[in-house]
Amino acid sequence: MLPGSYRAAGLVEDAALVRAMLDVEVAWARVLGTEVSLGSWEPSLDPVEVEAAGNPVLPLVSALRERVTGTVHTGLTSQDVLDTALMVLARRVLGRVSGDLRLVGSALARLAGEHRSSVMAGRTLTQFAVPITFGLKAARWLVGVLDVLDELDVVSRTLPVQCGGAAGTLSKAASVVDPIAAAAQFADHLGLVWPGLPWHTYRAPVTKLGDALVRTCDALGVMAADLLTLGRPEIGEVREGAVAGRGGSSTMPHKRNPVLSVLVNSAALQAPQLGAQLHLCSARAVDERPDGAWHAEWPALRALLELTVVAASQAAELVEGLEVHADVMARRAADAAGELLAERGGGTDPASYLGAAESFVDEVLKRWEAR
Repeated sequence: MLPGSYRAAGLVEDAALVRAMLDVEVAWARVLGTEVSLGSWEPSLDPVEVEAAGNPVLPLVSALRERVTGTVHTGLTSQDVLDTALMVLARRVLGRVSGDLRLVGSALARLAGEHRSSVMAGRTLTQFAVPITFGLKAARWLVGVLDVLDELDVVSRTLPVQCGGAAGTLSKAASVVDPIAAAAQFADHLGLVWPGLPWHTYRAPVTKLGDALVRTCDALGVMAADLLTLGRPEIGEVREGAVAGRGGSSTMPHKRNPVLSVLVNSAALQAPQLGAQLHLCSARAVDERPDGAWHAEWPALRALLELTVVAASQAAELVEGLEVHADVMARRAADAAGELLAERGGGTDPASYLGAAESFVDEVLKRWEAR
């Protein structure tokens, strides 16, 4: 079980995927001129039938045809339905992730402004370097959030429907409707984009989505890793906010573990391998429809979607409750002044050697405010 999976409830689990597939089938039925009224029906698929078909679409279509009078699914293939359903799920996930990232960004902007001049020791290769400010560190994290927000916005607006039929020619659809017009109408019904041709074996839509999710976890992971270091008791410059029941140990009663930072850091360590799986599947998408590469893609993409939405939610809570001990930072910087000011030849006041740090903070805050 993914710690925090409840934060993604209703978004990517099996029931959510089946509902998305049903939405896809209903949208296509409308294109075909079939009126579908299903009320509150929630299809439950037999896992044995799913295995027998090799994917969950055939059992769903069979159940749907028992309930609907008129044409359904004609002109589509299983991959059309499942690929499009995953894009529907992705759109919902990206909306949730972007909302949480905006919360992260708002909290980081507040910290950057409040600590614009809060001096701390800069560290490179784990050792003292020159003085910086905590505001600058928060602003750097904020740049990562801003960049992925921009990327997620582009990906979200270009998520495509899959509509190709048996081998990407829309041959069966062409016997009942204008295939190109139908594909465009299909996309409109679902709030997705018709990319102009099917992408059964051109998996860029999936890898672009995956890359954006991985970069989101990257940006949050850098922040979490920094907070884990700065929160070590021997450093003590930050601390996660206290929440009753969180961070305890099964054996050591004194502990208050930085659980959110640990979990966000964990997500950043898992995401690249899931993204790599998507690229591997993309490279093996052979023939007109793949023999296994497509099937290996679903679990990796769904896991990456869940991982990212959970990490973004955890990161929002983490940053909003973060305790910053600027007094500890200032004291440490003063004690290490000999090392921190060695580059300029010595001195005793770390605040006198900040270069453009405060100006950099201001530039990042301008970008945030302009968003």
